[in-house]
Amino acid sequence: MQVSIDKNDLYDLVKEAVREVLDEKRYELLVKNIDPVSTEEMREIEGNYGKPSTKKEVVYDEIVEI
Repeated sequence: MQVSIDKNDLYDLVKEAVREVLDEKRYELLVKNIDPVSTEEMREIEGNYGKPSTKKEVVYDEIVEI
């Protein structure tokens, strides 16, 4: 089976795939570098802002890509 694709289309596909992988790795790195919150800090946050509710409130209805 042989597949033919335009050179520019192939370039665009590879470029998009690489961009997606880099975005995923950047997100993983960001998440891994967030310090955990201590119990004392969590109590202070809950005291100031209350406990998070299980009901998710939609604040914005548009998607913003970073």
